[in-house]
Parts: sequence; C-alpha cells; structure tokens
Amino acid sequence: MKYLNFLIVFFIAFSVNSCSVYNFTGTGKIDAKTFQVNFFQNYAPLVEPGIDRTFTQKLQNLIQNQTNLNLVSSGGDILYEGEIVDYSISPTTATADQRAAESRLSITVNVRYSNKNKESDSFEKKFSFFYNFPGSEQPVGSRLTAGLDEIFERITQDIFNESLAKW
Repeated sequence: MKYLNFLIVFFIAFSVNSCSVYNFTGTGKIDAKTFQVNFFQNYAPLVEPGIDRTFTQKLQNLIQNQTNLNLVSSGGDILYEGEIVDYSISPTTATADQRAAESRLSITVNVRYSNKNKESDSFEKKFSFFYNFPGSEQPVGSRLTAGLDEIFERITQDIFNESLAKW
C-alpha cells in the first residue's frame, strides 16, 4: 500500500511537470519572459492608410493571447520588427467580356525575428496571404475590413508558428 501511494504521487508529479514543456497553443518551452513588437511601417508601392497600425496590433494581440510572455516597448527578450512590403489588388479570373469576375487583395510582410536567449532561432522572412472578392466590388469599407482580418489572421499565425511554435 505504501508503494502504491508513492507511485500515484510520482505519476501525478510527473504529469503536472510535463505540462510545462508543451501547452495547447503549440508553443514549447520558451526561454523568454518578454516580447517586443516594433511598428511595422508600410513601404508597399500601393498604400492603404492604417494597415501598418492594424497589423502591428494584431501581431501583439496574437502573441499575448497565445503565450504568457509580457509585452514591453523596449528591451524585449524576443523582438519582432519589419515592414509591409506589398499591398496589391489584381484580377484573378475574367468574364467573357474581359471584365474581372474575381479580384485578389494580396499583402506581403517582411519580418525580422530576434531571440536574445537563443540566437539560432532568429530569422528574416517574408510572409504573405491573399483575399479573393467579387470583381465587381472594390476593397473598401466592410469588404476591406473582412479582407484585412482574414489576411492578417493568417500572416500573424504563420509568424507565430515560425517563431514560437516551430511548426
């Protein structure tokens, strides 16, 4: 009976300890306590006002929601910086009378990721995604908001996976 109690305590302790190595967001053990996201300037040839601020905030929010890292304005253990390098609208399919049946909004973001505690994880990489919409419409108002939400959700998740989740 004494050994049975010991085994139960051992397995409970082992189970609780193993939870710190992996969590439900997909991140492994992160050797950092803080992160910093610098403002992503918009250097795209076609400029849509405000997307630089929106993207920066979405990346900050995603990392805060999926990790226990603290956001700081300077000196973070992990640093995200970069720029929006492309914002384009192009037709993807045409109708018989040479009009766009469907158009595509594409955004590309160049990201520099630095991890002070594990320099080998640092990288610079471009992430991009797109949003298709009817060719008879323009990406303004709610159509633009829906497109940006979908694009930024995918790009920020890809950045998170590449930098912290290692997927």
